[in-house]
This record gives sequence, C-alpha cells and structure tokens, in this order.
Amino acid sequence: MNITIDWLAFVEVFVAALTGAILVVGFYALGLRLLVRAGRAPVVAPAEFTDAITVITEKEARKAAKAAEKAARKSPLTQGQKNLALAGAYASFAMCALAVLGGILMLVLK
Repeated sequence: MNITIDWLAFVEVFVAALTGAILVVGFYALGLRLLVRAGRAPVVAPAEFTDAITVITEKEARKAAKAAEKAARKSPLTQGQKNLALAGAYASFAMCALAVLGGILMLVLK
C-alpha cells in the first residue's frame, strides 16, 4: 500500500482558506469601523451565562450605551457623510456574507 499526497491540492486549499479568512475578517472589521463612524455603535445587551468568565451588569450596559450615544452626538461628520458610512458598513457586511457564501459554494460544488 502506497500513500501519496497531492501537495498542489493541499496548497490550493491552504491559500483558499487563508484568503477567505482574510476577506471575512477584513470586511467585518471595516463594516464595524464604518458603523461606528456612522454613529451607530453596536451595544450588546448583557448575557447571563452560568459559568461565564465575565458578565457585564445592567449598569455597565447602560453606561456603554450612554457613552456610544454621546460619541454619536459629538461626531464631526455631516449627516450625508454618516449616511455614506452607514451604506459602506452595510456593503462591507454584505461582502463578508458573500465571502462566506462563496466558500460554502466552493465546498459544495467541488
């Protein structure tokens, strides 16, 4: 019994996985950054987990929401620039979703 490894296929999969990871993380980070610039910083409600390492309290969540609201009011951007940043954020999230969908389709159709 002789086992052979197709190294070219291994390199193809490695490059595809690395490219996909870079695209997904890059577009997601860009989308979050543009979302914050648009004055819509995501505030996550506290979650209750039984064995969580860190759980924020309601007071901390209100404080974070207040800080995000204050930062949105202090934004030097005009309303048009905020709308453009918001559209860019949504486009970045869409590109992130397309990168994931493209990766799934490559796996299914291969």
